[in-house]
Amino acid sequence: MNRSIDATHDPNLRSWVESANQKDTDFPIQNLPFGVFRRRGNAEPSRIGVAIGDQILDLTRCREAGLLQELSQELQQACTAPSLNPLMAMGSEASSALRRRLSELLRTDGETPPPEEGILIPMPEAELLLPATIGDYTDFYASIFHATNIGKLFRPDNPLFPNYKYVPIAYHGRASSIVPSSTPVKHPKGQRKRPEEATPSFGSCQLLDYELEVGFFVGAGNELGQPVAIANAEEHIFGLCLVNDWSARDIQAWEYQPLGPFLSKSFTTTISPWVVTLEALAPFRCSAFQRAEGDPLPLPYLSSPQDTSLGGIDLTLEVLLRSQQMRDAGMQPFRLSLGSFQQMYWTIAQMLTHHTSNGCNLRPGDLLASGTVSNVQEGSQGCLLEITQRGTSPVGLPTGEVRAFLADGDEVILRGYCEKEGYARVGFGECWGLVLPTD
Repeated sequence: MNRSIDATHDPNLRSWVESANQKDTDFPIQNLPFGVFRRRGNAEPSRIGVAIGDQILDLTRCREAGLLQELSQELQQACTAPSLNPLMAMGSEASSALRRRLSELLRTDGETPPPEEGILIPMPEAELLLPATIGDYTDFYASIFHATNIGKLFRPDNPLFPNYKYVPIAYHGRASSIVPSSTPVKHPKGQRKRPEEATPSFGSCQLLDYELEVGFFVGAGNELGQPVAIANAEEHIFGLCLVNDWSARDIQAWEYQPLGPFLSKSFTTTISPWVVTLEALAPFRCSAFQRAEGDPLPLPYLSSPQDTSLGGIDLTLEVLLRSQQMRDAGMQPFRLSLGSFQQMYWTIAQMLTHHTSNGCNLRPGDLLASGTVSNVQEGSQGCLLEITQRGTSPVGLPTGEVRAFLADGDEVILRGYCEKEGYARVGFGECWGLVLPTD
């Protein structure tokens, strides 16, 4: 089920792209995440690229230069598509073969000259787009710590519903409003009702929040009526990205009963542009979250020995905020939280398996997200609703400003990276958005 560690993970590999050899880069030769880009100011169609240091390897130019001839014609054609969907549809064997070829192409022994000129584009010269055409988007609720914290705020006597420890809870999100990192965020409008008000009113959101999440893209899909077994689930997952599921908390509080989120979530969801493949994450797999004593075991269809032993991902996640006042003063972003994806109650395989357990068909490029990532430790909570206790304990910024929820001009930055002794650091880049002034 899990991709294996091979020569592409060798920490001694070096690239002829010098910036990829820097210790703190997100994109060393051991990573090779996929994305879609367009040259700034260029009317050409979008292209698939691979992040390597501070450069983008243009796969269309690589094919034109004859650098992918070792690969099948179908795989070469997928590399020149305007989105990652055709490559995703080919499954894990194809992405693994392409990864091996790219690793060979980009590595150096100190003597091999760089290949064809024109295959690299500096990142500042590129506009990074959505990596895939996303047909469907499903948002899970996979952190028990987040679910419990939110439950305590709204239902102190009954914070966690009894189904939580049995069912990977999710809702169907809105794919059309998923945007790439750097897209500005507008305050949505909707109905809001404060506790002291007799009737609701319509207007701009006053309690805007972020949610730190991890997303994963479906690779090879499944046919309608054909569930995916837990043992095979990861063969249907192409790779991971960062997700900020912006949330209008005042609209959400009024609308979510009895059917859950609607306008409070569908206005904008931001994702990072680079998709880190499961192949790249092989060294950082770990055991699934250990459930507390007395918790029920997952039902058999959600359980396998391999998922128990290697279903987790040791991925560090952080959220930073920079206000307009901080930018004007030239200050660095302020870190709001630091946590780990390792502490999720449900694994990505369990989420995908449950999603298809009723016969639901997933398609290449579909996006599934984890829900807010929060840990048990203080300072690891993945949204302001938790951090500020529903706005009652605002966060202080270095400028003296305070935040119960987001303000106009705030910049929210999500980062993720994997580190382990004996392996190169693998990063996800940034997922960020700027809050525009309220209408």
